[in-house]
Amino acid sequence: ISVSEFLLLPFSDTRELQLLHFALFLGIYLAALLGNGLILTAVACDHLLHTPMYLFLLNLALLDLGCISTTMANALWDTRTISYQGCAAQVLFFVFMVGAEYSLLIVMTYDRYVAICKPLHYGSLLGSRACATMAAAAWGSGFLNAVLHTANTFSLPLCHGNAVEQFFCEIPQILKLSCSNAYLREVALLVVGFCLALACFVFISFSYVQIFRAVLRMPSEQGRHKAFSTCLPHLDVVSLTLSTALVAYLKPPSISSPSLDLVVSFLYSVVPPAVNPVIYSMRNQELKDALWKLIGYMLLWHNSVPIILNGCIGYPNNLLVQ
Repeated sequence: ISVSEFLLLPFSDTRELQLLHFALFLGIYLAALLGNGLILTAVACDHLLHTPMYLFLLNLALLDLGCISTTMANALWDTRTISYQGCAAQVLFFVFMVGAEYSLLIVMTYDRYVAICKPLHYGSLLGSRACATMAAAAWGSGFLNAVLHTANTFSLPLCHGNAVEQFFCEIPQILKLSCSNAYLREVALLVVGFCLALACFVFISFSYVQIFRAVLRMPSEQGRHKAFSTCLPHLDVVSLTLSTALVAYLKPPSISSPSLDLVVSFLYSVVPPAVNPVIYSMRNQELKDALWKLIGYMLLWHNSVPIILNGCIGYPNNLLVQ
């Protein structure tokens, strides 16, 4: 069967609920755009945040913006149809963003491990070149993973129509449309990816055991508080990302249904990018101070613009009067 476009699953068939869902999606997207945009601006403009940890956080904010923009594109445009090429591009970008974000969370774990457990070696292990290399490796691994999955998925013949039971193009839903036994290659690739993700989870867990042991041995209460303020937001983000993904992909098939799959996919693809800025801005004091400073500058600039414009407009008139 030749498929030229896919039909995505709507959140509701009634117009009133569709408008409600659109308003909800738009609000979440704007909140994610504002939150991640503020983090990007604060890290870029405040020289006190030009450290490896905040460089990685800047990359995380970029990936969050890309992820939520990719998954919510059809919901915001209020369209059910997506072309075959558009669906392939959506899968590519989504898997790329998610894979790169997971790799970046591992890099951020390593950053916190070195900062707390090996502080004397922090400058040598996490110099500017090393940080750029690790960030590039996170993006590169995500892109390579996305190319492999997308090429493998869209090389499969589709025999079961073109209705994707999801609000965006998702690999497990597309595999349901493939011919029998043809999807086993992609399933094998997903299993390999899951094993790698599990190994990374073990690394993150082991690193945080060492981090908490080192923090609890600190004699200064202020030092412990500062260490926790930089570690706990990252741990919260890792927990949120992993828990929502595990619920999405490891739930029993017996409880699967289109509406439940829709809600679960919403949780792991939309909620983390929107909530991550809140977690970091609430738990990290340095970032919180930088954000308040940025908001203060923005309010000051906004209030001074009318005065400047009035002065510019009134200046020639004053000259003419004289």
